[in-house]
Amino acid sequence: MKRRIIEIDQNKCNGCGACAAACHEGAIAMVNGKAQLMRDDYCDGLGDCLPTCPTAAITFVEREAAAYDEKAVEENKRRRLQEKMQTEGMTLPCGCPGSQSRTIAHEESAVACNTEAVSRLSQWPVQIKLVPVRAPYFDGAKLLIAADCTAYAYAAFHEKFIKGHITLVGCPKLDSVDYSEKLTEIIRENDIKSVTIVRMEVPCCGGLEFAAKTALQQSGKFIPWQVVTISTDGRILD
Repeated sequence: MKRRIIEIDQNKCNGCGACAAACHEGAIAMVNGKAQLMRDDYCDGLGDCLPTCPTAAITFVEREAAAYDEKAVEENKRRRLQEKMQTEGMTLPCGCPGSQSRTIAHEESAVACNTEAVSRLSQWPVQIKLVPVRAPYFDGAKLLIAADCTAYAYAAFHEKFIKGHITLVGCPKLDSVDYSEKLTEIIRENDIKSVTIVRMEVPCCGGLEFAAKTALQQSGKFIPWQVVTISTDGRILD
C-alpha cells in the first residue's frame, strides 16, 4: 500500500540518537552511528521523531510501504521492556514513556485561596477534529493549540494560556489523525495573529507540535509562534 512514512537522510544525520529515543514504536534504531528506519510496519506516520532532529534529516514521503502493525509494535515494546528489565533491573510498567505510570506528590500551598477559579474559555467546540475551519471568533485571534493532557498537568492553565486565546486541543496519538491539514486551513482562512503550541514533555506530543509547525509553513503566512513544554509533574520547562 502507498502511505505516508518517514525518510532519513543519512548525509544530514549527525548520529545524536534523539529520533530513536522519541520513536516509542521502535521503528528507528542507530546503526553504525546513523539513524535508520528498521521496519516500515513499526512507523505510524505521525512523526513524533521529526521535531527532535536537530539537522532536519527526517522528512515525510509517500511511498509503497507495509501497513502500520499496531499488534507487532506492542509485541516489540514488551520484548524491549523485558530486555531492559533483565539488563538494568528496571521495573517499568510499559515501554512507552507517555503512558508510564507514576505517582506525583505535591506540597500543599501554605496560602489559603477562598476564590473559586474562573473559566477563561471563550469558544466552543475546542477539539481540533470538531472545530469549524471558519468562525467569527478566529478573526484577530491569538490561537492556542494544546495537547489534551496539558490542562490537567499545569494548574494555572486557564490563566496562563487559555485567557485571551482561542483554544484548540487534541492528541494525535489517541485520535490517530494528522492535524496539519485542518490547522493549515484554519490559519490560512482566518486572521490569526499568533500561535502558541503547548505540549507535554512526552514523545507522543511531538506529533502535535509537528502538525502545528507544518500548518504554519503551509499556510503561507508569517505569524509569530512559540512552543511551551509542560513536564508530567506540572512545570513549564525551558
